[in-house]
Amino acid sequence: MARPRTHDLDQLLDVAERLVADHGPERFTVRALAAASGVSNGAIYHAFGSLPVLLGRLWLRAAREFLDLQVELVEAVRGDGHDAAVDAVVAAAGAPAVFADRRPAAARMLIAVRRDQLLGPEVPQELAEAMLSLDRQLVELLKRLARGLWGRADGPGVEVVTLCVVDLPTAVFRRALTQPPPGGRPVITADRRARLDAAVRGVLTVPPPPPAPRTDSSGDA
Repeated sequence: MARPRTHDLDQLLDVAERLVADHGPERFTVRALAAASGVSNGAIYHAFGSLPVLLGRLWLRAAREFLDLQVELVEAVRGDGHDAAVDAVVAAAGAPAVFADRRPAAARMLIAVRRDQLLGPEVPQELAEAMLSLDRQLVELLKRLARGLWGRADGPGVEVVTLCVVDLPTAVFRRALTQPPPGGRPVITADRRARLDAAVRGVLTVPPPPPAPRTDSSGDA
């Protein structure tokens, strides 16, 4: 049986993305994907090997695109100093709304599927490492934003940036991403985006607490 071409795989993943976004990962099956895509079960298994690998590839594709967009939005901020650093965090926080405009099914799928749901014994080491590598890239972005704000990238600083870039957008946009109108395209209003902007700027008016003092584990006085 011939392996689908790369372009065909992307189209297949597009269909899978919509199915997971609409019905959740628990109800996603190879049979459902075959019915929706017109690609046989055998060809799907030949291309991906197993359902966990397919879901992992699906999540990784969307997560990479999202992180690339987040970096793009941060780098589009011009200027130096604290105000520009705050604008960069606001841009990163608003990335889910921009991603939902560009890739609505992918944005909804990323809300529906957590990476830790996908890491299991059936996921090849190469795929698991790619997911963890993406995590490390996100941490580097968070550290970069923290350094721009406060000249430090310690735990408390990165935690405040994480609140702004991960926790607040998830809370503000979750309803729109999980309960889209008919047609599946989320509508994240200008009001929601403006309120997230205000919330992030408000959080950043309070500097992070000082880092925890380092302890000397060598036993020397």
